[in-house]
Amino acid sequence: MIELPPGLHGVHQRAHLHRQIGTKVVRRAIEDGRLVSYCRTVLVQREHMLTVHARAAAALLMAGPEAALAGHTSAWLHGCTAAETNRIHLALCYERRVLPRPDVAIHYHNYDAADVVKIDGLRCMVLDQALTDLLCRGRRSTALACADQALAALPAEQRTEFKTNLAVRLAGRRDPRGRRQGVFLLDLASGLPESPAESTLLLMIAEAGFPVPRPQYPVRDLDDREIWRLDFAWPEQRLALEYDGYAAHVDKADFDRARDEDLRRRGWKVLRADASDLREPTRLFRHLSAALSPPQRRSRGFRM
Repeated sequence: MIELPPGLHGVHQRAHLHRQIGTKVVRRAIEDGRLVSYCRTVLVQREHMLTVHARAAAALLMAGPEAALAGHTSAWLHGCTAAETNRIHLALCYERRVLPRPDVAIHYHNYDAADVVKIDGLRCMVLDQALTDLLCRGRRSTALACADQALAALPAEQRTEFKTNLAVRLAGRRDPRGRRQGVFLLDLASGLPESPAESTLLLMIAEAGFPVPRPQYPVRDLDDREIWRLDFAWPEQRLALEYDGYAAHVDKADFDRARDEDLRRRGWKVLRADASDLREPTRLFRHLSAALSPPQRRSRGFRM
């Protein structure tokens, strides 16, 4: 059995591996299928080749020592699990060029060394830079979900400062494309939605022109004790919107009905949404229009 060194998440520069275990051993490992060629200069151990870490490491080794993971990939490594992982996103200086690959997205721009950190041994753009790129150029629902996840991971007292840092980066972008989208999404981000689906629901409501609800709104009794926490609320209209994600609400139908009934006794109207409303929101928007009448829509939504 060939003993392979660990490499970087199971990824090796071919020349280094030749020096470590010898050219013949490397060739035999390739023939046996234990090593897979990622490109002319990079080899990946087969058992690692589908992981995000290994694909990111392979892309970095292919692109050279100045490359850094960016956008979705950097955000994912920082803990934003809503980020897309089907492609690895790399930041490269304009002077460096690599051959295109369908599984790698290259973003050419000049960046400061201070904007690069290491996570799990991988060079990444700092989180606020990665989020800025996503807010401006990423799919809106994914970008907002990532921003909410990043904010949720911070203590509440640090979230305003983090959003301010993001706003400064947005204003200072050399590439103005997507800045308007970025400002709109950053304004919505709060760290309060409890899932990417809830972030998406909030975005859909705002883009449709409805008044933006307050996420995670506490309902209190006469002694100011919190008795319920609503996914979304319009307090002035005493309107609640609950998102029924499968994992959170499986086997809880009786509890949800009792909760809704208690809220109604307290003067609240309760609407519910689920994944089908994210795919086709017509039903939900019709109920929102009726519950929020007289019409209070405003031109807040971003339009591409």
